[in-house]
Amino acid sequence: MSGDDEGCHILHVDMDAFYASVELRDQPGLRGKPVVVGGLGTRGVVLSATYEARAFGVRSAMPVGRARRLCPQAVFLPPRHRLYSAVSKEVMAIFRAVTPEVEPLSLDEAFLDVSGALRRLGSPRAIAELIRRQVSEQQSITCSVGVAPVKFVAKIASAHCKPDGLLVVRQDELLDFLHPLPVSALWGVGDRAEEVLGRLGLRTVGDIAHVPEATLRRELGVAGAHLHALAWGRDERHVTPRREEKSVGAEETFPADVDDPEVIKKELLRLSGRTAQALRAAGCVARTVTVKLRLASFKTITRSRTLGEPTDVAREIYTAACALYEGSGLDARARLRLVGVRAAGLRPATGAARQLAFGDRPAGWREAEQAVDRIARRFGTDSVRPAALFGSAQDAAQAASQDSQPEAPSNLRDLPRNLGNEPGV
Repeated sequence: MSGDDEGCHILHVDMDAFYASVELRDQPGLRGKPVVVGGLGTRGVVLSATYEARAFGVRSAMPVGRARRLCPQAVFLPPRHRLYSAVSKEVMAIFRAVTPEVEPLSLDEAFLDVSGALRRLGSPRAIAELIRRQVSEQQSITCSVGVAPVKFVAKIASAHCKPDGLLVVRQDELLDFLHPLPVSALWGVGDRAEEVLGRLGLRTVGDIAHVPEATLRRELGVAGAHLHALAWGRDERHVTPRREEKSVGAEETFPADVDDPEVIKKELLRLSGRTAQALRAAGCVARTVTVKLRLASFKTITRSRTLGEPTDVAREIYTAACALYEGSGLDARARLRLVGVRAAGLRPATGAARQLAFGDRPAGWREAEQAVDRIARRFGTDSVRPAALFGSAQDAAQAASQDSQPEAPSNLRDLPRNLGNEPGV
């Protein structure tokens, strides 16, 4: 939309088919072809697809098997998560050179509040063009930018101008832009809400706007009032550049359903290590441990436990996770397709004093895991692992999917001498 963009200080920047675009950048011979990035096993899902693949109906989160049936001529590539993370950091650095008010939503999208950069860099439209140009020049990938007075409209706008586009929605054009859209365009409208709105005969955002708020509240509760406000272009949320993480965790889908408790516990050990490493990297400790157990039937069970003291130690997280799994009420031979471990109740590690129990050493498991962190930063994530994880099929599959790393040293002098033979190390 053309015209004055005064007051449109919110930008939503979204990379176009991010993972796939990074792969095309590194393999230019694939340009113009349908390319799909995702897990290549029987349980793999699509993480990203080029627009040539999307033309055949391939979408993110779709099972790879279905994507192959829809587009058998596509090139299927395994993901390279470390590479995508590195590119993401460089893209976010471009955003932060424009304004410190950057709120990342994921690796490939972020909100920016550019109100403080207008005098230095020009209008919101000019800033959006600058960002698109710098991303293209520095990373050889494209992005789409929505510019609007409020966050949710900026996000809708960026989706409407994909790929490689820019859309400005001015304040005086906001309702003309919003009201013809389907109700699913609004934040908070999932399948259930869309079904309820459909029963009321509400198909567009304009329909929601012209229904009494009380009616929406009666049918949808507090969410009804929220949708009514959005339908009139009201969104009080600000860009939050330093949003605190509420939890960290990891989960894994097995290549085939697993009914062996020992295999499941090994996976809990692996995921506990990844969760603890993420806590230490963030400088946090956690008070609550949660396990996620998804059965072969897709029924999902979660169980949580609050610890006596906050921790960032894998051994302590693993002990809690095993206890939660064993106390989940599942049959001993229940078949699982996915397990996950999550740590919540985060607080800064620097302010969390630990009480030593009688007989505890002042330096022990936490210091050992910190030493492993240092080795991993230098020689790669899999250079040091719990002995219980070596040699399993799952371990081999994960190792094969990792980027290549230098060989680990044979003499690991940084590790304490009192590690013992427990499963945590």
